[in-house]
Amino acid sequence: MSQTETLSEGARKGTPDKADAPSSAKRWWILSIIAIAQLMVVLDATIVNIALPSAQADLGFTDGNRQWIVTAYALAFASLLLLGGRLADLFGRKPVFLIGVAGFAGASVLGGAANSFGMLVTARALQGVFAALLAPAALSLLNTTFTDAKERAKAFSVYGAIAGAGGALGLLLGGVLTDALDWRWTLYVNIIFAVIALVGGWMLLSNHRDAASSKLDLPGALLVSSGLFALVYGFSNAETHDWSSPQTWGFLIAGGLLLTVFAWWQTRAAHPLLPMRVLLDRSRGASFLAVLVTGAGMFGVFLFLTYYLQLNLGFSPTKTGMAFLPMMAALMVMAQVSTTKLVPRIGPKVVIPAGFAIAAVGMAWLTGIGVDSSYSTDVLPQLLLIGAGLGIVMPPAMALATSGIAPEDAGVASATVNAMQQVGGSIGTALLNTLAASAATSYLSGKDATNKLVQAQSTIESYTTAFWWSAGFFAVGTVIAFLLYRRGVPEQDAEAAPVVHM
Repeated sequence: MSQTETLSEGARKGTPDKADAPSSAKRWWILSIIAIAQLMVVLDATIVNIALPSAQADLGFTDGNRQWIVTAYALAFASLLLLGGRLADLFGRKPVFLIGVAGFAGASVLGGAANSFGMLVTARALQGVFAALLAPAALSLLNTTFTDAKERAKAFSVYGAIAGAGGALGLLLGGVLTDALDWRWTLYVNIIFAVIALVGGWMLLSNHRDAASSKLDLPGALLVSSGLFALVYGFSNAETHDWSSPQTWGFLIAGGLLLTVFAWWQTRAAHPLLPMRVLLDRSRGASFLAVLVTGAGMFGVFLFLTYYLQLNLGFSPTKTGMAFLPMMAALMVMAQVSTTKLVPRIGPKVVIPAGFAIAAVGMAWLTGIGVDSSYSTDVLPQLLLIGAGLGIVMPPAMALATSGIAPEDAGVASATVNAMQQVGGSIGTALLNTLAASAATSYLSGKDATNKLVQAQSTIESYTTAFWWSAGFFAVGTVIAFLLYRRGVPEQDAEAAPVVHM
């Protein structure tokens, strides 16, 4: 039987089979293609944000509808991720990856050419659909391509750095494109990434169907997709509706119930969409939660600091994006250090909680901003600290979340990582927006709301409230990571045993 149709003998036994692994040079080219595709997905979570005012002026939609340009992407992406990951396991990672890239590019063209609000929202939702195919396929390809422990650590440090810094890079690129060209180019730019990923993927990737003998769990897919949709939709509604609104708590309860039924069904299904063995490993579960908490807390940096820099310090969109570059640099440096040096020598039980604690200190320090603060003294040092902390947490957490996974579960495990990040981001956005708005309203109570200084200070109160809560998220992450991760160095790093094989 051919390699594209069956597992190798070594993979069946869970033992190294070096003949199955791509050559060293080819592996790094594959990493480049995966990184470009992943960057395209991560960028689109934030790149459109800075362009929203221009798009709104051009297409004439209301402030109330503006959030759906962002939410449509998140809803489709988060709710379909597990299904996308399982399709990669069943039908092969290469075709799912290529379909995801091509579809994402097509949806981006549709969005860039949008002549109405409905057309733009539809395009963003389609981007989310194809991202749900692309993202888990990309991560599982990374997991199956790098079988040597040291190379795998370096590869995941690159992937984790992109996942962490991509949002900030999206703000920078969105600002540059909007200022220099037009808001539509925040969508058209994906064509460049997609062409490179398509050509490279077609030439370099080989197809592999680890779960070809399994069947798609349609009831499970329906339950988890509708459950995640309801959960993300409920939290998104919290931004525009009160928490007491049925459109908020009703969807949250429905989402919780659907996901509970999904978990019950997975213990009984003949071919479960998300086998419980993927979730119940202690260190892997800790990694999933670490990614969830990181996604929730990061929005405190990107969203509210963007508002502060533009509205309070008067930064342009391009200058705002550049202000995040030092944070990205710190994150990328520490991503390399944490995955290749710290975790292999010390273990995640010490390293990942330390990273969360560093990020929490940076967020708490950031609450000291004021109306007359300076970027160089009141923002930059804190960003460097936050970036370093997130760089210590994210790459090793993502690597450990997919470590030791059976070949037939690689896609769905990768999808779970992405789902945790997306759901965490949605929860964080809704909670922080609501808490920030309440803090601003509370500050204005009993004061002259027409006074510009009072208005400015109320916005500062809203930002610092969000930063305190983000610091709290990271503090909770510190405790969770310390309690759940096993002691010692991960077995895979110690023994240099591959996880899955091409």
